[in-house]
Amino acid sequence: MANEPLPIVEVRGASITFPGVKALDEVNFRLLPGEVHTLMGENGAGKSTLIKALTGVYQIDSGSILVFGTERRFSGTASAQAAGISTVYQEVNLCTNLTIGENVMLGHETRGLVGINWRKTHARAHEVLADMGLGDLDTRAPLSSISIALQQLVAISRAMVTKSKVLILDEPTSSLDAAEVEMLFGVIRRLRDQGVAILFVSHFLDQVYAISDRITVLRNGGFVGEYLKRDLDRTELISKMIGKDINALRALGSNRQVDERDRTQTPVYAADELGRKGSLTPTDIEIHKGEVVGFAGLLGSGRTELARLIFGADKPDAGTVRLKGKKTTISSPVSGLANHIAYSTENRREDGIVGDLSIRENIMLAVQAQRGWMRRVPARDVDRMVKTYMERFSVRPNDPDRPIRLLSGGNQQKVLLGRWLATDPELLLLDEPTRGIDVGAKADIQETVAELAEGGMSVVFISSELEEVVRLSERILIMKDHQKVGEVVNGPDVTAERIVSIIAADSGEKAEARTDALVDEVEGELE
Repeated sequence: MANEPLPIVEVRGASITFPGVKALDEVNFRLLPGEVHTLMGENGAGKSTLIKALTGVYQIDSGSILVFGTERRFSGTASAQAAGISTVYQEVNLCTNLTIGENVMLGHETRGLVGINWRKTHARAHEVLADMGLGDLDTRAPLSSISIALQQLVAISRAMVTKSKVLILDEPTSSLDAAEVEMLFGVIRRLRDQGVAILFVSHFLDQVYAISDRITVLRNGGFVGEYLKRDLDRTELISKMIGKDINALRALGSNRQVDERDRTQTPVYAADELGRKGSLTPTDIEIHKGEVVGFAGLLGSGRTELARLIFGADKPDAGTVRLKGKKTTISSPVSGLANHIAYSTENRREDGIVGDLSIRENIMLAVQAQRGWMRRVPARDVDRMVKTYMERFSVRPNDPDRPIRLLSGGNQQKVLLGRWLATDPELLLLDEPTRGIDVGAKADIQETVAELAEGGMSVVFISSELEEVVRLSERILIMKDHQKVGEVVNGPDVTAERIVSIIAADSGEKAEARTDALVDEVEGELE
C-alpha cells in the first residue's frame, strides 16, 4: 500500500508440512513498525505454526522470511532473538523465586570485575521498566509479590532489554481481568508508539478491535487476507475465519420446528451465576430432559470452559448448581460421573483416547473409574458393553483388541462416545465431537445425538460449525470473550448468520435474548 514503511519482518509464501498435514500453505505475513498486527484464525488455522516459524522453533520448508529486507534462516530461538524478535507466551515463563529486577535482566546482567554488578543490574532493570511506564515497581521485590498481570508486564520488559524491534504476544490476556487488560494495552500502545512492531494473538474480539491496527486471517493453514482494522467489520472477520461468506451464512437455516417444550418443568441441570475467575464470567444455564442445547462461539469464547465447569473438570469458584431441583456441588470429574454427567473432550488425541490401549480398554475406562479401581468390572460385562457400543456405532475395524491409535479419527470419536454412554449419563456434554472426521462418521454422530435426545437424554452440543449447532440444537447459548452474550430458542428462522451477528455485536450493544423471546424480537434488538 502507498506510503507504508518497509516491513521489519516479512513472510513470503511460507509452507510447513508435518506427516499427513500441511500446517502452513504458502502463507504471506508482514509486520510494520509502529503497528499492532493481530493474527486471527480458528483452531488449526496455522497461527501457532507461523509464530514458531518466526521465532525459530520450526524451519519453513519453502518460502522465505525477511528481516529488514534481508532473507534469514533461523536455526533456533536464539537466532530469532538475535534478529530482534522476542516472544511472550500465554504462560509467563519467569522465575518466581527471583526478584523483579533479576527477572527483567535474566541473561543480560551487568558484569563487573568479579562477577555480576547487582547495583548496576537493578539500575538498568529500573530504566527498562520506566521506559514502559512501570517505574513504580521495586526491582528488588520478589516477583511472587506482584499480580499475574504485572508479571506479564515484567516478561515484556525482559523481552525489551535487548531493544527488540518485534514483540510477539501470544494470548497475553487470557487470565487477566478488565483493569489488568487495560494496563497491558497501555504498555502495548507505548511500545507501538516507540516504533516496535507487535504481533498480537487473541480470541477476544472486543480486545482485538480495541488494540489492533491491522489484522491477518489464516484458515486451515492458508492465507485468507490482510486488512486494516477500519476496513474489516466483525461480521466479515468471523465469516473469513470460519470460511463462509455472508450470503452463504444467510442460506443456512434450521430444519427444526419452533420449540414448544414446557420450560416450567424442573430442569435436569440448572446453574445460577456459575463461574471461575479468569475462565468464565458468572453464567446462568438450564438444561431440560431430552433437550439438545448448543454452545456457539468462536474458539476461546468460553464454550469449553462452561462445559468443563458443568462436568467438574474445573472447579467453579462462584455459583449454585441444582440437579433435578436439588442443590448439588460438582467440583471434580468423579462427582460429575457420580451425578450422571459425562463429558467428551474437544481434544480427543491428548485428553480423550489413550493411544496405546485397546478399543476395549478405552471404552471401559470411564465405567471402571465410576466403579472405583478396586472393583473390577466382570469380564462378561466388559465383553457385553464393548460389543454393544462397537456394533451400535459400527466401529471399524471390528477388533476390540486393536490399539485405538491405529483407528481413523472418526472411529476414535465413536469409541469415545461409547465410553461415555457406557456410564449411563443423564447429561452428556459433547465438545467438538465431529471435528476432523469424515462426512459419514459426522452424519452418524449427529444422528446419534438426535436419537439420544429423543430417548430422554440431555445433550450439550459444542461445535465450531455454526450450521451444525443450528441444525441439531433446540436452544443455543452464544458465547464470546468468556461470557454468555446471547441465548435463542431455535426455529425455522434461526440461521448461522444470526448467530454470527450476535457474536460480532460490540459488547456495548444489547445482544442478550431471553429463551422465550421470538427470533424477530432478537433481531429487532440488534438492529
